[in-house]
Formats: sequence, structure tokens, C-alpha cells
Amino acid sequence: MTFRLATFNVENLMNRFDFSGFKNDIRQDRALALYDIKTEEQYRALESARMVAHTDDARQLTALAIAATRADIICLQEVDNLAALKAFEYGYLFKMIGEGYREKYCSQGNDGRGIDVAIMMRRETAGGEPIEFVGMTSHAHLTFRDLDLHNAALAELNIEPDERIFRRDCLQVDLRIGDRDFSIFGAHFKAMSPPRNGMDGRTASMPVRIAEARAIRHIISKRYGAQNARDHDWVICGDLNDYRERVVISGDMFDGYSFEPVRESEPNSIDILTEDGFCVNVVERRPEFDRWTLYHTRGPEERHLCQLDYMLLSPALAERSTGLPDIVRGGQPWRTPFPPGLEVERYPRTGWDRPKASDHCPVAMTLALPSD
Repeated sequence: MTFRLATFNVENLMNRFDFSGFKNDIRQDRALALYDIKTEEQYRALESARMVAHTDDARQLTALAIAATRADIICLQEVDNLAALKAFEYGYLFKMIGEGYREKYCSQGNDGRGIDVAIMMRRETAGGEPIEFVGMTSHAHLTFRDLDLHNAALAELNIEPDERIFRRDCLQVDLRIGDRDFSIFGAHFKAMSPPRNGMDGRTASMPVRIAEARAIRHIISKRYGAQNARDHDWVICGDLNDYRERVVISGDMFDGYSFEPVRESEPNSIDILTEDGFCVNVVERRPEFDRWTLYHTRGPEERHLCQLDYMLLSPALAERSTGLPDIVRGGQPWRTPFPPGLEVERYPRTGWDRPKASDHCPVAMTLALPSD
């Protein structure tokens, strides 16, 4: 018995305006920064108009990317709330695929901007097997002290033992597909922060992601028993904001780009999850130039393609699910350099930088559960 699962960071699926850019230049959109705006009232009017004008094209592209996954169940990150998700599904996805993702679940996590993890699913698989929602558990309340995860590296970041581990949540969703149990652990790890304490942003924020990874291992081991977890059917899905390899880009659009694969030597949170064969990063079944889900750039001196979006399968599920995952890149903006031979056709109205489906690419895969 098979079904399709996907994960996608939809990039700020909001149903409210953010006017904080009037007082905080870092939060101000670059288009409004071109104008001499005198009052907050004027700023609010212009920001509202900008967002409405930008949103329709962007969400059409987001819907096209989701439709391309052909998923029965999709894990989402950066969702404002259920109301935003319902409005998007009805106003955009419905026009692409018809009546599909009727079941939607979301938890309010710890993110300061209010972006949460969520899940949408059909009521049955493409093969006609029922998908039953059994239960949902948020782990947003867990602290470093609760799981004995506080350490010197976190203390150096001025993080206290009683602070919450997950910067968003680890949302556990228990399902029954056909007559088989299946669990999803949806997550969105701490983003790479600006440089601090003489360290680059990735290194400076790494202790938090490592703690989040250890917390998920603890949750899964407690759920199934430390010795039995590998034999059950579960997946860790989401934007983990970390990588253990990347494709470094040099050159330019005029003289051509060069691409060099690089394996990271420093510690990372992905290794915490996969060590000892605890789970399997199935995206690594793809060729090394074809595993990326995000294009990162801070200008010509810092450009790379990397995998930030993961479907980490339990060993039992990975052994049974022998295919390759798909990475949907048609919604990437035109500024994204593609390695030779991996170029794709972009969706109509995709811009140089925006509109786009998201800064991330959806990852989707056909998974196999035991059959009688």
C-alpha cells in the first residue's frame, strides 16, 4: 500500500499585515525603502497595497508547486494559522486540483512572528485507502531542562535552562492509513542567525538546532521505545534550516557559473538525527548536484545550493520505500542558478526574485506501508 507525502516551507502564508517595518528598517520591504514615507499612516497604506499586489501572484505559484507534488498528505511550514491555510486552500489550491485537502491541522508554536507548522491531507489516498486522523500532539512547551539538554554552548548564547527548546514546534500527527499506523513529526528548526561572538550565523545558532534534533530523537524514542523506534513507520518532515553538504557557486550569468560540491566538516543537526541509523535522509538517494531545496546568497561572495527541507524516514519505512524523492523547482525565481542539465521550466509569471512559489522547494515521495 502506497501514498504520497510532501513537505514544503510556503514562506510566510499570512492573513495579517506586518507594519513593524515603519520603525524597524530590517523589517521594511525593499520596495518601500525607495520612498520617502513621512508618517506611519502613509506607511500602513502603502504596505497594505504592496502586500495585496504581491500576494496573488505568489500564492498562485505556491499552489502550482503543491499541485506538482501530487501528495496525499503535505507538511507545511511558515503558516500563520488555520484561517490563512483554509483561505489559501479554497482560493488557490482548489482552482488547481479541485476538492482535495479537506483535513487541516495547525499548532501555535513559539515563533515570535507567529509562523507555525501545519499539515493538510486528503481523506483518502490516490489508491482509495482511507486516511484517518488519530491525534495530534504539540511539543512546543518542552524546555531544555525538561529533557536535560541545556549545556555550555547554549549558555554562551544567553539561553536559560527553562526556555523552550523548539523555536516553532515539533508537531506530532498520528494517522491511520488503510489499516496501518503512521506518524509524522513536523518541525521547523531555528533559522541561521546573523553573525555573533566572532562566529558566522550558522555556527552561532547551531547549538539550538542540535538541541532541537536531540529533542525529536527523544520524543520518537519515548513514543515507540528506544529499542523499537526503527521498526515503526514514521517520518520527520520539515525545514530543518541546516545542511551537511552544499553546492558552492562561483562565476556569473554573463560568463557562466561553476558548481562545486562541498561536504561540511563541522557538526550539524542532521547528523544528530541520522547517526546510528536512527533515520534515513532519502534525498541523499539523488545525485549530489540534485539534492538542493534552497538557493542561498548574500551577494557574489556567498552563494550556494543546499538541502534545508527533509523527509527523514524510519529505517523500516525507508527499506520498504525504495524510490527516489521528487524535488519541485518550477516555482524557483529566475535568479536561482541551476547546475547543468538540471534546469526546469519555471511557472508562468515567476519573477527574477519575486513573485515565486517560495524560497524553498517542496520535497515529495511515494511511501510504502506494509500490506497484508
